[in-house]
Amino acid sequence: MSARDELKNKKRVVIKIGSSSITHSESGGQDLIKLEKLVRQLTDLNNRGMDVTLVSSGAIAVGKKAVQINRSTKGHDEESVAVKQACAAIGQARLMMTYQKLFGEYNQVTAQILMTKKTILDPISRRNAHNTFTELFKMGAIPVVNENDTVATYEIESLGTFGDNDTLSAIVSALIDADLLILLSDIDGLYTDDPRQNKDARFIDQVDSLSEHILSMGKDSTGSGVGTGGMSTKLKAAKIATSAGADMVIANGADVECIYRIIEGEQVGTLFTAHQDPDFNLDTFLQD
Repeated sequence: MSARDELKNKKRVVIKIGSSSITHSESGGQDLIKLEKLVRQLTDLNNRGMDVTLVSSGAIAVGKKAVQINRSTKGHDEESVAVKQACAAIGQARLMMTYQKLFGEYNQVTAQILMTKKTILDPISRRNAHNTFTELFKMGAIPVVNENDTVATYEIESLGTFGDNDTLSAIVSALIDADLLILLSDIDGLYTDDPRQNKDARFIDQVDSLSEHILSMGKDSTGSGVGTGGMSTKLKAAKIATSAGADMVIANGADVECIYRIIEGEQVGTLFTAHQDPDFNLDTFLQD
């Protein structure tokens, strides 16, 4: 059985979706059609007996849209940490309300989990978080996870350990012993170079070893104006996830229905195969 075919047998999956994949680039408003399709896919996976976790970005973008803050807004510095934290507080509530309504259409129970770096660094908080996820899975719920941007500045200020939801989703995968992580972004997968800059860049279908050559292909920048993670953060996520024992797929979130095709073993995105490290320790990655 090929590595792609083995994806059909996964039992616990984490799906991360970026801001640019769930908001309209023209207005910054929520893309309700895409969100509805996403929720339907996740509910169906849950109906198949899989434990499903969604790591969703978008709080800051949705908050900015709600209060109409943009680069031309007077009296506000759009890029200041305080403004972004305030927008996150507004946007997270609105985003979760949307998820609750959409999941409710399919009678699917969902839950919100907001995390900070401290949640994972502290052994007691980490165990409590693990226990919460475990009980939610027993209840058949789908946790919706985001960094608590109203009190944490790691994601807002820099690409640190919790500097983006790519890394957060990999940490969550390790925390809950997931066997598959799917990163939905604004790019089809891993290329030898940025295909938006280099027309000769080649697509890489599968990565079985995260060599220095592969890691050097990462780009720090993101193609969208609302996200925080570039390819370098996705490769860091791949290192965490595969070391923890999970396969990982990077795919284009323009079509969220690709989730089903990935699970069915189709050639979608770039697959990073798991190579569980018997000495894996999450603390090592948290302290990088």
